[in-house]
Amino acid sequence: MSKFDKALQIVHEALTGIQESGGKGVRASKDSLAKLVNTKAPPKSSAKLELPKENREATSSAPSSGRSSHKAERMNALRERALVCEKCTHLVKSRTQVVFGVGNIDAELMFVGEAPGADEDLQGEPFVGKAGQLLTKIIETMGFSRDTVYIGNVLKCRPDMPSGESGNRKPRPDEMATCLPYLIEQIEIIQPRVMVALGATAMQGLIDATVPMNQLRGRWHDFKGTPLMATYHPAYLLRNQSLSEKRKVWEDMLLVLEKLGRPISEKQRNYFLSKA
Repeated sequence: MSKFDKALQIVHEALTGIQESGGKGVRASKDSLAKLVNTKAPPKSSAKLELPKENREATSSAPSSGRSSHKAERMNALRERALVCEKCTHLVKSRTQVVFGVGNIDAELMFVGEAPGADEDLQGEPFVGKAGQLLTKIIETMGFSRDTVYIGNVLKCRPDMPSGESGNRKPRPDEMATCLPYLIEQIEIIQPRVMVALGATAMQGLIDATVPMNQLRGRWHDFKGTPLMATYHPAYLLRNQSLSEKRKVWEDMLLVLEKLGRPISEKQRNYFLSKA
């Protein structure tokens, strides 16, 4: 006997008992009660109860939209604080502007360099010079774009140079330590699945690593719970054009793609192998 039949039998017995005892609350005739017993269970339906399309879309998109809106608000507030930061007075005097960061605040992949150079200081965006152009090629070869990842630096002001000298200098540990809280908050907002540190100086700023890059790259590190891959800075590849060094960076990026669960083509796997 099905659950429906059992329920029907209980209802029938209860109604019959009330009627036979002279209860006035039952207005059904004996014939109606007899028909009740012979009632068949409704056919089972495989169709799921669904909201109207517009309601489904609103329901499914509202939480995600709300989260993204909250993240954008947090990032904008952080940007406003960073743009007027004066913690390093010597950098405030020499900088053109603060180079905050650029990209998708919902990115699963985040690249972190050491500090802005002259080009970045002028344009207000990280990695826009020759090294940045090479980084963009690496990102695109991985199957991403600059719009789908996030790019930032440990230090957000260009390190000052002695009077009369050109070029860029490495940021000092104390400068990076002062600025690191801004980057940490960026990471907390974005919540990337994987981070890539570009160069040994960036690794020093992130996890206080002081060993050469050849001892850091090719294996996973951790930054406050986020998997961190170290690789050579694109500027290094501009100075060292050997295919073997390019292949090392690419091997690091293949590990990143694997960690993200991204498909890797044979062409991607074989980059820089034929002549290396």
